[in-house]
This record gives sequence, structure tokens and C-alpha cells, in this order.
Amino acid sequence: MIRVLIVEDDPMVAEFNRRYLAQIEGFILANMVRSAAEALIVLEKQEVDLILLDIFMSHMNGLDLLSQIRSIDSNVDVIVVSAACDNHTIQKALRYGVVDYLIKPFEFERFQAALSAYRDRLLFMQGQDSIQQAELDRKILLKDQPLLNELPKGIDRNTLKIVWEHIRDGEGHDFTTEEMARRVGVSRVSMRKYLAFLMALEILRREVAFGSIGRPMYRYRCINPRPDLINRLQ
Repeated sequence: MIRVLIVEDDPMVAEFNRRYLAQIEGFILANMVRSAAEALIVLEKQEVDLILLDIFMSHMNGLDLLSQIRSIDSNVDVIVVSAACDNHTIQKALRYGVVDYLIKPFEFERFQAALSAYRDRLLFMQGQDSIQQAELDRKILLKDQPLLNELPKGIDRNTLKIVWEHIRDGEGHDFTTEEMARRVGVSRVSMRKYLAFLMALEILRREVAFGSIGRPMYRYRCINPRPDLINRLQ
């Protein structure tokens, strides 16, 4: 389990973050504090893997805390969760090595995407003694992901949005190419292109299932509910 410290001086926001965190597999709340000073005490006494860090706090702000954490060479990772959206703050946070930056207010889906991506990267890194360039680009630096503003030939932006909405509405349920084609109203040949594209984005996984007479068929399941996909298609 990934141990998380929430550093947030607004009790209501802290509680929202706690509830959001509880809904994402692989994470456990290590502690929740209201100041940078309290966070430093927790880091001395507890094992923490990830900090969800606010910027605007009294006495010592989040950037000051980040500076102290890096000065003691702590291995803890940080995701900023803040209303601070000015260029200076964001650039400074990125220079301190934050792994993501969420600007308040945000939807649960963006929070989930940040935590899920972090978890997947961490699990991948932990399972490797060494990493090849192609794996680094694809799994960590995300340089091999297809760009949604440069859709492959045969992929229509509006149809892709409809496909994604059907997948999202049926979250947790697998489906065949034929089933999804019928829901969306396109041919099976066309649907295969959309499903292949979503597999390339590592949003879908394809598995072989056998029917009652032994004939194999492919079933698809959503393995990474990337809400930013919808946002980038707007």
C-alpha cells in the first residue's frame, strides 16, 4: 500500500481529499495535518510515500515545505493540491520535482487520474532492475502515447467521445466489439479501430473468452479510467 500524508489547512478540503483517497485502490492514509510544521514532525516519525500538499498555508507555505523536504534528501513524492495557479508557483513546484499538480477546484476524476498514474508508475519502477529507453518513454515519460489532437486515420473525434462515454457508463463491465458497435451505432470493423486506439492508450485490456461451443471471442475491459481523455476531446 502507498502511504499518503495529506497536508491541508482547510478541514473541509482535507476531508474531501481523504474521502477521494479512500476510493482509489492501492493507497492508505498515513496521516492528515494542517501545517507544514506538523508535516515535518510526521515525516520524522512515520514512513510516508506520497504527500498531497497544499500551497497556501500560514507560517510556512507548501513551497517552503517542499524546499525543506528536498534539502534533507527525502525520497517522498509530492502531488500539489492547491488553488495556486500562477506561473511562478507552478514552475517552482515543478522544479522541486512534484509528480503532479492539481488546481482547486477539481473533479474526482482528475484526482483519480493523478493517483492512478502515480501508482502505476511506482509499481512499474519497483518491478524493474533496469529500464530500456522505449519502456522509459512509454511508461514513465509518456512520450509514446498517441496525441488526441492528432487522431489516427479512421478515428472520428465525436465518435470516439461517444465510445468513451459508453465505456465510462458501463465501468466495471466487459464487452465485445459487437456489443459496443451496437450501442454506438457503427460497424464492427469501425469499432475495432476505436478499441485498438484505446488499447494503445492503455485504457482498455483485451482478453480471450470462450463461448458455450468453444469458439473464442475477444472481450474488452477498462483498466485505466482516464478522465482526462474526455477533457482533451472537448
